[in-house]
Amino acid sequence: MQSRRGSFLEALVNLAVGYSLAVAANAIVLPLFGFYPSLGQHAAIGAVFSLISVIRSYCLRRLFNWWGGCD
Repeated sequence: MQSRRGSFLEALVNLAVGYSLAVAANAIVLPLFGFYPSLGQHAAIGAVFSLISVIRSYCLRRLFNWWGGCD
């Protein structure tokens, strides 16, 4: 079973990786749909979606730990 601290640290590492991927994906994908945000806007969009992802990951991890995992 993972501790709350362990869950949070895992979520932070996931955030760093996810944020980097989100900013890169925004820079590639959004122009394909006619949107041309600045680098700062890419960063802000990535931050919003990364924060949502961290909250989701942490909550799901805690829920699975509460249920006893998926053994």
